[in-house]
Amino acid sequence: MDPWWNAVVERQAQDRIHRIGQYKPIRIVRFVIENTIEERILELQEKKKLLFEGTVGGASEALGKLTEADLKFLFAT
Repeated sequence: MDPWWNAVVERQAQDRIHRIGQYKPIRIVRFVIENTIEERILELQEKKKLLFEGTVGGASEALGKLTEADLKFLFAT
């Protein structure tokens, strides 16, 4: 599956695979090639997660990992 800009939407798609009544083992495999848009999207997802944890989750140390350029890019999308 292709990565989404919004990690929540992607997580929802993964959860649909693990639907109620599913009894067979499920494996989600993601191939990411270096220096591609997919790699950049996954990096942004991680930074969005850190931003969320820093503001909502109370983990203020997470905010220190984001640069000003990261924040501008995240809020521009």
